[in-house]
Amino acid sequence: MKKFLVIAGGLICLFLNAQAQPAKKNIDKVVAVLGNNIILLSDLNQQYAQYMNSGNPADEKVKCYILQQMLAQKLLKQQAEIDSITVDEAQVDEEVDKRMRMQIQRAGGQERLEQFLNRSVLQYKDEIRPDLKEQLISNKMQGHITQDVSVTPLEVKKYFDSYKKDSLPDIPTEFEVGEIVLHPKLTKAEKQKFYDKIDALRLRVKSGEDFAFLAKSYSEDPGSAPDGGDLGFFDRTRMVKEFTAWAFKLKAGEISPVFESEHGFHILQVIERRGEQVQARHILIRPQTTPASLDRVKLQADSIYTNINSKKITFSTAASLYSDNKESQYNGGMILYADNVTARTTFIPADKLDPKVFLVVDTMKVGEISKPVLFTGQDGKEGYKILFLKSKIPPHKGNLEQDYAKFKERAQQGKIDRILSEWFEKRRENTYIRIDEDYNQCDELKIWTKTAKK
Repeated sequence: MKKFLVIAGGLICLFLNAQAQPAKKNIDKVVAVLGNNIILLSDLNQQYAQYMNSGNPADEKVKCYILQQMLAQKLLKQQAEIDSITVDEAQVDEEVDKRMRMQIQRAGGQERLEQFLNRSVLQYKDEIRPDLKEQLISNKMQGHITQDVSVTPLEVKKYFDSYKKDSLPDIPTEFEVGEIVLHPKLTKAEKQKFYDKIDALRLRVKSGEDFAFLAKSYSEDPGSAPDGGDLGFFDRTRMVKEFTAWAFKLKAGEISPVFESEHGFHILQVIERRGEQVQARHILIRPQTTPASLDRVKLQADSIYTNINSKKITFSTAASLYSDNKESQYNGGMILYADNVTARTTFIPADKLDPKVFLVVDTMKVGEISKPVLFTGQDGKEGYKILFLKSKIPPHKGNLEQDYAKFKERAQQGKIDRILSEWFEKRRENTYIRIDEDYNQCDELKIWTKTAKK
């Protein structure tokens, strides 16, 4: 039951990747009807093709599970129409653009994707848009059903007591780790050559060269460069303030001057404006660390470490004052972790820690502060980290004293699953559902026709 309820993210990717397969000529037919909605054999086969293309063995029974997910989505969408739950067209555009960037990146460029699809990106966007919109509406409906679900301490205790003693989960070694992240700061002179590089690109655009081509060739934003710098539609909350200021100031077709954000130097061009949504493309040049800037930040890190060790300042205060990690800066420097079961927590399983961080903290004592450690971020920039080992919990059987947050999240997820299960059962009873007899052998689908109104 739980499997078909969780349809949010995976089914979207499953559909889109399946859509990216070359078109084949099949005799189509209706395999399921739910209310006024139909599911075609071609839709089912597309998603099964993606299952196969992911390296899985051939198994016709998987189609039963896929069809079950598709029926769940249709039922959510049908109820969303009754409850007048919709999504903004701009949100759909944004999701389509995001998925397209992902597909282009996977294919190795827009031209290669178009060759693979045997149609243009614009045609492909038009094809996937209705299905993506349906996915977004269904996800929103599911969230609406469970938005007020919470659990009391008594419910958590009851959930914990439902475990047999020998079936309690094994909790691996966990760490609570704080960090102060320090990135080198370049002087104006050190930044100049990077400013000159992007300003030269701006002049080339001004003289008539294609913005998208230059973005593909020179932009250092890996997420948008393959798509010609196109960021899709976004509102005022999604981008850094410097980017937002120019995006909402310019008119369609206008190009910004060079401006700087925490990510580097940008130029942007507005493509379209729809109310409080803007579609823009940009070129990003990231200033690179110099040996002199790295030496300067090392001196700063050594000074901060000395002050913490001599009790002149606490680790949490130093993190709030000096750390360049905005996510942990105002959380006492503590690194946060989230998996598919628990909410964000400071307790991190050993195998989920950054391996380089683990190598340092695994040799530290609880309460100890590390000397500055040289690191390289995911963006390739070097810097220094000062690490703090707040606690280390050995492997143990789950218990409420140490693992209350984990059991609370599991209890809440169980409650959500029950509510959704009851919701689906009630809606099935009052919905016309017909499934093609070819799928009579599917145990997963029997519940869909057993209680459905004929």
